[in-house]
Amino acid sequence: MAHSHSHSHSPSGPSPLGPLAAKIVVAALAACAVAVAVGAVLLWPSGHKADIPLPFQNAAGGAVTTEAGHVVSSSTGACGSPSAGAVLTSGPVAAPDTGARCVQTLVAIDSGPNQGATTLLEFSGGPGQPHLAAGDHIRISRQVDNTGTTSYAFYDYERTFPLVLLASVFAVVIVAVARWRGLRALIGIVVAFGVLVVFLLPALRDGAPAVPVSLVASAAILYAVIYLAHGVSLRTSAALLGTLTSMALAAVLSWGAIQFTHLTGLSEDQNNEVAAYLGNVSITGLLLAGFIIGSLGVLNDVTVTQASTVFELAALEPGSRRSVFVGAMRVGRDHIASTVYTLVLAYAGSALPLLLLFSVANRSLGDILTSESVAIEVARSAVGGIALALSVPLTTGIAAILATPRAAER
Repeated sequence: MAHSHSHSHSPSGPSPLGPLAAKIVVAALAACAVAVAVGAVLLWPSGHKADIPLPFQNAAGGAVTTEAGHVVSSSTGACGSPSAGAVLTSGPVAAPDTGARCVQTLVAIDSGPNQGATTLLEFSGGPGQPHLAAGDHIRISRQVDNTGTTSYAFYDYERTFPLVLLASVFAVVIVAVARWRGLRALIGIVVAFGVLVVFLLPALRDGAPAVPVSLVASAAILYAVIYLAHGVSLRTSAALLGTLTSMALAAVLSWGAIQFTHLTGLSEDQNNEVAAYLGNVSITGLLLAGFIIGSLGVLNDVTVTQASTVFELAALEPGSRRSVFVGAMRVGRDHIASTVYTLVLAYAGSALPLLLLFSVANRSLGDILTSESVAIEVARSAVGGIALALSVPLTTGIAAILATPRAAER
């Protein structure tokens, strides 16, 4: 024991490694921050407005205008009423009975220039048609043709109040449980969406290269989210450096997976619309950006947990950095196993309609798994899983170097 006590005070012990490693990590993070700032300046979107895609245009070529409305009554009647879609100040006019029956919904217009009037919506009642009942609040699109005639059509359900209520409950629960840290995490979410809306999407719309744009946006989000939610410390710096490195690895893996499996992204309807109406946007680049952005959340979760585990073990365990690393890796392996399930099950849950269609199409399992719609998510999950698995030893190693075990402190 006397020899061990003497060794812990010797210059060759682990204690001097902490300050040196801290300077290296801080310098690396500062260099990354400078690179992100320079990249943001070079890739900043031009601000030019793109033409509105045809499906989202009104009759005059502008953006579709929607107004609030609520359902007054709903009944069946003869199809083809001349009052359908018109601005009404009295009751609707019935159509001649030709045998065809439609669901006719009388809607009160609650906003816009025709507020206080009503309009009549007709639905065939078939699959995919909305089923409206009296009292339902909806959004209706307003169109004005070249003659100045205004017409209305069903656009969507009104979801403002339910979504605001859900978001409010979410924020209250997060702040109640996590206190100030939870509030800072919510601010980080706002910052992340700000980066996506102000920088990432406009830059991709301008036709900027997807990989640099995604890396710059993702790094900016990570700096904001991690330091806002967890504070500025060596612990969070270890997690941030591990996440940044894993994110760069995920970008390389994503590019390789897309090229190797010949993914085009054109199996998704939204991507086809982007290709048709935004010709300067690379669909494979958009797919690649989705891979990178999608990996951030799971990487951030794992790296922060690993860094915290290392620092807690270092504060409690009277051992060496190696024993702290080994102990934290045991936690990391469990985390990898549970998070891999999360990746796969999250995809299976979101793709249930597609999988259901495949299940009744009498196609073999091999055909289903290799079709592009499924292959995209298989590749996304594989890339996320590889980056996740490699982020654990990487972040654990960085944190173990920065954290000083109790034995070294004594």
